[in-house]
Amino acid sequence: MFTDTVKNLLNTALEERQDLFLIDFKMSNDNAIKITIDGDKGVTVEDCIFISRAIEHNIDREEHDFSLDVMSAGAASPFKLPRQFAKHVGRTLEVKTENGKVEGKLTSTSDDGITLEWKAREPKPVGKGKVTVQKKENIAFKDVLEAKVIIKF
Repeated sequence: MFTDTVKNLLNTALEERQDLFLIDFKMSNDNAIKITIDGDKGVTVEDCIFISRAIEHNIDREEHDFSLDVMSAGAASPFKLPRQFAKHVGRTLEVKTENGKVEGKLTSTSDDGITLEWKAREPKPVGKGKVTVQKKENIAFKDVLEAKVIIKF
């Protein structure tokens, strides 16, 4: 099957470049192939070209009519894999969980989850007024409904 051929070529290319990984693969009935990749250090145009050529140059155009788009995950796209978090340590993320949204600086990742830190204004324990406190929350990957980088200008 043509889909299997494309997936095998894609997997071979990703094995060769282990810093890159697949985010999404779609193939329509008219053989329009859309591949979204990400990388541990980001994705360059050359990385997209590498993946594209690994597929295009190994399929006979006389035998199969297809279109191929290889793109990187967008800067504001929600993360789909735990592996995407590591390259964003130090950046501000918005993370949605069942308990609501948390916005904070990603300070670390582990095999199980992430750690966010942020400052919040809270009422003073004694007396009137508010005080700024440092907050920290560990969030397991299984509890993350959506996460994305907050881009600030």
